[in-house]
Amino acid sequence: MEVRIFNSLTDRIETFVPLKPREVSIYVCGPTVYSDPHIGNLRPVVVFDVLRRMFISLGYKVTFVSNFTDVDDKIINRAISEKKSEEEISNHYIQAFRNVAEAVHSLAPDIAPRVTEYIPDIIRYIEVLIDKKAAYAVDGDVYFRVSSIANYGELSNINIDDLISGARIEENSKKESPLDFVLWKKTTIGINWESRWSRGRPGWHTECCVIINSLFPDGKIDIHGGGFDLKFPHHENEIAQSKAHNNNSIANYWMHNGFINFGEDKMSKSLGNVILAKDIIEKYNGNLIRLVLLGTYYRSPLIFTFEVMETAKIELEKIENSYRQLAVSLQLANFDLSEEQETDIPQFMEHLANDLNTPNAITELFAIIKKANGALRQSSLDYLVLRKLFSSIGAMLNILGIFVDYPRLSKEDKHMYAEYLKYKNDKNYAESDRLRKILMAKHIL
Repeated sequence: MEVRIFNSLTDRIETFVPLKPREVSIYVCGPTVYSDPHIGNLRPVVVFDVLRRMFISLGYKVTFVSNFTDVDDKIINRAISEKKSEEEISNHYIQAFRNVAEAVHSLAPDIAPRVTEYIPDIIRYIEVLIDKKAAYAVDGDVYFRVSSIANYGELSNINIDDLISGARIEENSKKESPLDFVLWKKTTIGINWESRWSRGRPGWHTECCVIINSLFPDGKIDIHGGGFDLKFPHHENEIAQSKAHNNNSIANYWMHNGFINFGEDKMSKSLGNVILAKDIIEKYNGNLIRLVLLGTYYRSPLIFTFEVMETAKIELEKIENSYRQLAVSLQLANFDLSEEQETDIPQFMEHLANDLNTPNAITELFAIIKKANGALRQSSLDYLVLRKLFSSIGAMLNILGIFVDYPRLSKEDKHMYAEYLKYKNDKNYAESDRLRKILMAKHIL
């Protein structure tokens, strides 16, 4: 099946052609670990998890990498204020992030590097940039020379002249140009390392470049993902460094997910409307959160409200009830649900392969559920049809990362169900009602 992706670098949908046949490498920028993750942090976690699952389902060998930025001014400031080490702060919030990612059923990355594990590689990478005249040192700091590469701004479509005039660029008299950005920062505050320029620590924009360069041949991957807010300056500066270092744009395809808005406002700490991931998970559950996050096209802004969550709760119950009823009916007919079965989900996969159109894929899921509900209402059940529907719905849910458990019926359960039907047919309502309550508690009815 052909996969089509909107490439932020070219600003158009393109047919996906991997660097290696039937393999795909994906790198997603992870969090800077200085505070609890909020619901906005969950969107890329879920979006790119579904992308990964889709490729796996299509038979690709996937290498999925997502980093932790564990050296940053915010981490250092928090460590100072809490009288802890940077490592203690980072470890705490890395675990907090992993907890919420697991709670929303996202697969753990194949590789989850920490920036502090790559300091020697970062120093060597910067040395190469200096040797190539793409970077320069001033008073212990090192800056990237943006004029050394062509087409700076091509990812974000930002006008260079506007940047130079002062918009969005921090003034610094040490720089040759206002566009230049820091690769190495001289400092003895907080965690720091020795280099030939000074004791200091790396700049944010260099970290992902170096990790990719260290893990993948020629420092190039198939897909680089992240939030829309990372397009500039972070991803733009990654491309600039990779062009200078490796003569490539670091990734063939760039994917960016949209923001989450709380009602009509952008969700932000300054507005005080940030919802922590752990709080929304405690109030709802991973399945429900995924259904909401995937219900909006990944490149579009997502409008979050608690009303949206309540509506999605009803939709999720429809999914759960249908899937469980299929499972129970098949087990009562002595089908082994653990056996691999054929699935029939071409339209569902087509939607996902068309730039990860999860809203249309979810619509197709509900179309199959409607078909299953109709099949379950027939006076004479076609169990082969039900088995295929069960497998197909299960496959779709697995790719979406929505996990619905169903009761595994014991011999006693099957006997109780038969007794319930007998009492019901005999109009022994006292006994049938008694058994019905037990069966409902077990989700068998």
